[in-house]
Amino acid sequence: MRSFSILAHLLFPPTKLNRQKLERQLAGKTVLITGASSGIGEQLAYLLSDMRVHMILVARREAKLQAMKSEIEVKAAARVSVFPADLRDPKEMEGLLTFLHQLPDGLDIVISNAGHSIKRSIRESLDRYHDFTRTMAINYFAPVQLLLSIIPLLEQKQGHIMNISTVNVMLIPLPHWAAYQASKSAFDTWFRSAAPELNMMGIATTSIYLPLVRTPMILPTAAYRKLPAMSPTHVAKMIGKAIYTRRQTFKPWWLIFGGLASLFFRTMPRLSRKKGNGHEDV
Repeated sequence: MRSFSILAHLLFPPTKLNRQKLERQLAGKTVLITGASSGIGEQLAYLLSDMRVHMILVARREAKLQAMKSEIEVKAAARVSVFPADLRDPKEMEGLLTFLHQLPDGLDIVISNAGHSIKRSIRESLDRYHDFTRTMAINYFAPVQLLLSIIPLLEQKQGHIMNISTVNVMLIPLPHWAAYQASKSAFDTWFRSAAPELNMMGIATTSIYLPLVRTPMILPTAAYRKLPAMSPTHVAKMIGKAIYTRRQTFKPWWLIFGGLASLFFRTMPRLSRKKGNGHEDV
């Protein structure tokens, strides 16, 4: 267990967060967090809860969002608005966009964190085209639609967009992850392509490329339970640091070696035909 802990420490060095800088950067601002009801989004909300900030928490689970709002506003300094929505649903997305455009103080920071993961072989996907449409819907089309609508709001406030991405988009694609990797790569490419134009508008852009994170999304894949993984609280600190540094990219130091490893695993014969599903697989 100790050797496992040491390995995790080496792979995921602690992030030093300057809370005073973060508080100064956030004072009086409005932050939108998608995928806010669990994992990274939830921990980020609690990290920012002691600061004078207005957080807009978006996710599908209204009861969980309301519980978070009550807990934060009773004990902490932040003001919280919740907007329950499935961003794949056109009507619910339209409702969110209308709400954002009616904000009296505008919008300063967007944390694009909502996502969906599926692990399934192509053979097992032959009659499951919906696996691909739903991953594209939440991992690509939803953030593109959201940003296209609110870029004018962010331009007015010289705001900041953060894409919570995955190291997978920077590695050689692996078997069984076609739906997930294609959808995440699509938005990563869109965001990197748009970034120079957004920067010219005065909007900062940050891509955070994450390795395995111990969130509910990975639980259905049994093999992941024994692998080193970052904690959501660690990722929340990385996002907090990115808010005040406005650094364009955050990625693991070992990513170059990860690329070599992905090449190795891609060429290995498939050892199992068992299906492993990702987050909320229905």
